[in-house]
Amino acid sequence: MKEEERSSQETGDYLFEADASKKPEHYFTEKPKSKKRYGLILAGINGIQYEFLTCSGIFSSKAIDKGTFLLAESMQIPSEADVLDLGCGYGVLGIVAAGLTKGKVLFTDINYRAIELAKKNLKKNNIKNSEARKSAFFEDIPEKFDAILLNPPFTAGMDVVMRLIEESKQHLNPNGTIQIVARHQKGGARLEEKLKGLFGNCEECAKSSGYRIYISRLK
Repeated sequence: MKEEERSSQETGDYLFEADASKKPEHYFTEKPKSKKRYGLILAGINGIQYEFLTCSGIFSSKAIDKGTFLLAESMQIPSEADVLDLGCGYGVLGIVAAGLTKGKVLFTDINYRAIELAKKNLKKNNIKNSEARKSAFFEDIPEKFDAILLNPPFTAGMDVVMRLIEESKQHLNPNGTIQIVARHQKGGARLEEKLKGLFGNCEECAKSSGYRIYISRLK
């Protein structure tokens, strides 16, 4: 492992050099300009050990955030489902989903650096039934899915989040689900109302540390 890839197994975090004088770059961008600083996160999810290569310029690059972890442990994936990891980052949700289905898992993100990492993590975790593809929203996603997984990019603005949810509905197969994680008091309650309005249903299937998993089904 290279010198800059020193990881901490005790915390699962990757140690990056920090420059407190610089404002963090927004991860919801096509081409991050920050210098690439790679890391490795080791994580146990549902009793399975994973390795995730990470990099600066990506959401939650030093550790798997609590929301993503909760959705990874709580997702409901049928055994033959085709799944979309929407805004995949370095690929945690899609990689976990790939172990639950014999269908195809598609990883998409607006961020080129995220797609680069997702492809590497598919190989690192020996995931076969998958593809990583760069796409802004659903511009390059013609397929439909049985499950769409989303940890919304709230820092990009609520308009972006709502657009992702609205367009997701058009890419679900009948009886397909959208599964979203959010802090209920920091945007999640609004998303729940949005989902109820779009789908006519919304179930809270898990919650922890202020986060909740919202699932709506296309009927």
